[in-house]
Amino acid sequence: MNIFFVLLLILAVRLASVFVVKTFYVPDEYWQSLEVAHKLAFGYGYITWEWVQGIRSYIYPLLIAGVYKALALLNLDSAYLLAILPRILQALLTTYSDYRFYVWTGKRKWALFLIVVPWFWFYTGSRTLTNTLEASLTTIALSYFPWTGESSLYLWPAALCCYLRPTAAIIWLPLSIYHLRKTKQSLIGLLFKKFLVIGVLVAALGIGVDTYLHGKLIITPYEFLKYNVFHNIGSFYGSHPWHWYFTIGLPSVLGIITLPFLFAVIETVRRSETYPVRKNLLLTIAISLVAFSFIEHKEFRFVTSLLPLCLYITADTLTRWSYNASRKMLWFIALLIVFGNAIPAWYLSTIHQKGPIEVMSKLQEVAADYRDENNHRANILFLMPCHSTPFYSHIHQNVTMRFLTCEPNLKDEKNYKDEADQFYESPVHWLRSHIPSYPRTAMPTHVVLYEPLAGKVNEFLLNYKELYRIINAEYVQARTGKNILVYQRLRSGEENTFNRDEFRANPNKETIASNIEEANDNGNDNDNDFDDDNMFN
Repeated sequence: MNIFFVLLLILAVRLASVFVVKTFYVPDEYWQSLEVAHKLAFGYGYITWEWVQGIRSYIYPLLIAGVYKALALLNLDSAYLLAILPRILQALLTTYSDYRFYVWTGKRKWALFLIVVPWFWFYTGSRTLTNTLEASLTTIALSYFPWTGESSLYLWPAALCCYLRPTAAIIWLPLSIYHLRKTKQSLIGLLFKKFLVIGVLVAALGIGVDTYLHGKLIITPYEFLKYNVFHNIGSFYGSHPWHWYFTIGLPSVLGIITLPFLFAVIETVRRSETYPVRKNLLLTIAISLVAFSFIEHKEFRFVTSLLPLCLYITADTLTRWSYNASRKMLWFIALLIVFGNAIPAWYLSTIHQKGPIEVMSKLQEVAADYRDENNHRANILFLMPCHSTPFYSHIHQNVTMRFLTCEPNLKDEKNYKDEADQFYESPVHWLRSHIPSYPRTAMPTHVVLYEPLAGKVNEFLLNYKELYRIINAEYVQARTGKNILVYQRLRSGEENTFNRDEFRANPNKETIASNIEEANDNGNDNDNDFDDDNMFN
């Protein structure tokens, strides 16, 4: 097959994903890359606790910050370009890794087909997640792995993977042992001249970058393991049963490709001596899934790096099966795989959880143009689960913004509750004790929340009018909703008819009125930690 056509096809798919995928997946896409890069490049932004504790490497955000700086020098640093250009660059890296997958598999048609159609890779392949970067580097490393010959080039991307995400070592340990067992070179020479030298050089580069930017000598892979594995901090954000990756995680990531993959697994086990590459890849997948299963906090994206291994086994098996399959059967299987991936790719990329991205576009306009009656700029309060949206990277205006934080219990406090939990336990009480209510101009100019919360804080929203209502999802989950609402503070003389009518219909209106009057009388006694603590300069 023509190489130019192959590259063009892969590039078209990856660039399409940049512009088709307009939904929110996980906070780390922004808070562990774009937000950090924005802080580095422009001097203001927000750094989460992971960066304060030093468990993340600055290597990936630093590359994005370089792009941001270049845009600023060219006077092209619009919020749109700050959001889209890093995704285009990630898509280009993914394109190269996909091409290397095609080369690794012997330039087979099934390999090209299976690398461009998976819904999950279309959904995540252009996102600025370290998991996406890790998966791309893993694929590149696998393509240079010495399945035949004695090349050690794979050690460079593999070592970088392990530095950025230490759990990648789970994949590379069995493969490295396989390399050492099959090599015809001197074992001592290979270990000390290749493994050790490349490992030390990559680690030295990473430690140098992180030490400089963290402001102290630090080894981020160790800090990563200490917090996420040894101290099990990740379980604070949710835990799953031990079998989750086997029964839900990997099957969901593979989607309909799970069926031919299972067929490939059976064929590989039955004839393991005939297919040594598939056997070792399958062994690596099994070891990785077992190891990942011991970690309580589990996510779909954590097995992204296993995708190229699964697809190689599947592509090789389907290629051999195709020799004896009828033309009709080939087309039936191909179309089944295409439609089985197209449906979840379309739904999750364009419909589900599109609100957090759309609302930031609206807020960017607000941040740029809004001025209150005192000519003050916008200050925005997000009453949502922590990290529900991107932040300064999509606003690119140095305005005051605050969200509900959710740091884990790093100090091992008894009965610990993060700020988000405290808020949702008693929204009205939290607002009274944390947000000023008098005078009105001391209140946030804009409030962003999911629709179900509005009815619970209608007392607070009496001073606001609804500005935007943005569709988010088709169903309500815990603490989220079908719509995201943006409220704007009333200016002097404005009357919010909608909220006033709602207020009058409230059976507890006398109590609420009394509370409002009392709050206004004692407004200056309220804890005002909105304006002073949240300009992240």
